[in-house]
Amino acid sequence: MILAQSLTIDSVLVNNCIQFTTWGFSSLLLAEVVRDAYHALCHQITWLAKWHNKHHAVYRRDLTLTSQKAYVDSQLYHDIVESVILVIILTIIALLAHQWGLWLGVAYAVTFLYGASLRYFQGTIDTDYNHLPGALDKIPSVWWVNRTYHWRHHFDDVNAYYSGVFPLVDKILGTGLSLKGKTVALTGASGALGQALAAELLKHNAKVVALTTNPEEIAIQERVKIVKWELGNETQLKESLNKVDILIINHGVNVYGDRTSSAIHKSYQVNTFSALELIDVFSTTVTGPQDKATKEIWVNTSEAEVSPALSPLYELSKRALGDIVTLKRLDQTCVIRKLILGPFKSQLNPYGVMSANQVAKGIVFFAKRDFRNIIVTVNPLTYILFPIKEFSTWLYYRIFSKGVKSK
Repeated sequence: MILAQSLTIDSVLVNNCIQFTTWGFSSLLLAEVVRDAYHALCHQITWLAKWHNKHHAVYRRDLTLTSQKAYVDSQLYHDIVESVILVIILTIIALLAHQWGLWLGVAYAVTFLYGASLRYFQGTIDTDYNHLPGALDKIPSVWWVNRTYHWRHHFDDVNAYYSGVFPLVDKILGTGLSLKGKTVALTGASGALGQALAAELLKHNAKVVALTTNPEEIAIQERVKIVKWELGNETQLKESLNKVDILIINHGVNVYGDRTSSAIHKSYQVNTFSALELIDVFSTTVTGPQDKATKEIWVNTSEAEVSPALSPLYELSKRALGDIVTLKRLDQTCVIRKLILGPFKSQLNPYGVMSANQVAKGIVFFAKRDFRNIIVTVNPLTYILFPIKEFSTWLYYRIFSKGVKSK
């Protein structure tokens, strides 16, 4: 009987611990959502914007201060106000819900108020991690908001990149990547997906550079520049790529059941080595102080990375490309996104079950939510198999390969 009572007490304790942890974790997420939602509202509501604009007026493009007084004022009118509102809202929720775990969120909010107060009274920027001056030496983080990620809110698009610590709200709102005013170069621009992607990018106020071997197949239109290129002459595109923000590598070839030596060479030359050369050429353009924040490469590696495509050489060459992209990502020269796409109707695959327009919409939808691996397919197994394959490959390459800086 004593043993039974002991087990009952232990189970109650365990249940309380689980409950506290669950509510505590939820309160931290709630704190981030409330804080970032307030930030987003500051860009939508005029009277809030008057206070918030004091914060934006403080920084130059290298995040140095325009003046010490402006910085101190921004702490009072923005950071302290934001923190006080956050503490009040979370305290009210914790009092109404009668859950001890929610007070963890209140304590978390108090840390923001403490840091803002310290910066206001001492005038120091040391605890303002996202605004420390200096060159942007890292790419925007996908898991939390680093300096490069937040820099984009100030100088790329003030109506995007609202998140302050975790980019949850940006993923919900689709403000994790702004395409407004971006110059996007696209290979395979005359194909079904290329044309659909160009149209979708134009809807989001981007400018398109159509890189194609068949310029006559692309209609002339506003905000679309057509550049002819030939396979094997990727280095000649460097001048065109210098002012490009995003390069989408989308061209490819499918030899279907052919397994001749010429088919092998053609498959790897088009699907693998041409893409690798373009990645390297574009990487040489990432030289400016803010290029790491704005330059990106999107690579169509295809669902063939993990699934059969009924075309062995297409699968082999695309898998090789996918592995090379995983390897290149370790250098963090710029953001590199993978496009893992299921079968859609095109010249390469007339039997596709999706439309190119559907796929293009899916790509842009996930890109704006800062997904680095963009999966658009009707095959549910890909959503399970690809993350496992990508993580294991990344871990293996990270352990057993060295970048240029590591030599």
